[in-house]
Amino acid sequence: MTPAPIAVALDAPDLETAARWASMVTPHVSTVKVGLELYLRYGPEVIASVRGASGVQVFLDLKLHDIPNTVAGAARAVARLKPAILTVHATGGPAMIRAAVDALPDTRIAAVTLLTSLSEADLERIGVSGSPGDAVRRLATLAVDAGAQALVCSPREVAAVRAEVGPDITLITPGVRPAGAETQDQARVATPERAFADGADLLVIGRPITGSADPGAAAAGIAAALRRAFAPANRGA
Repeated sequence: MTPAPIAVALDAPDLETAARWASMVTPHVSTVKVGLELYLRYGPEVIASVRGASGVQVFLDLKLHDIPNTVAGAARAVARLKPAILTVHATGGPAMIRAAVDALPDTRIAAVTLLTSLSEADLERIGVSGSPGDAVRRLATLAVDAGAQALVCSPREVAAVRAEVGPDITLITPGVRPAGAETQDQARVATPERAFADGADLLVIGRPITGSADPGAAAAGIAAALRRAFAPANRGA
């Protein structure tokens, strides 16, 4: 059975826990995500530990944001780890995004539009004009024009971004919560089924899976729900 298009966020307190979670979920999902905290604590070793023998795709979520030369150097520094995806901030600008793309040609560079923790009031306070949706569309277009092969946006904006950038750009959506799950520190959220129906290609899900008593079973349940929702019979095929 093909793994579901889910990236499990391995926001673990230690390397052993991250590796255990990864081994439990990889039969059911396509990707595991290593974030900044885990990478800074354990360095490159964490990538080999969570990849294990399964060869699961690793999404290295470092959200690079610096001058183009520095971002290019950072991208080259992780090239030997062979991440499937590496994130940069779209707000770093076109030259920075292009520098990452050029430095890491075998990895999809994903530009983060707006963090899902930001509300409209937060954006106003930091000087971003317009609604979150307007800002996300502007940043999405800028990033794709600069060479980004993927975008990170909240599920609330994914349909509009898909309409803006077309079918060939990978859309990654954090802030995905199964029905009934707590939103925690995410401000713009949706269910996996809704996000996928609106055009997402890869759903980032963390605590609803890793915070459960059995992360493997939780991942399997969400994957099965997606398959049921998008089976050909349910799409009228």
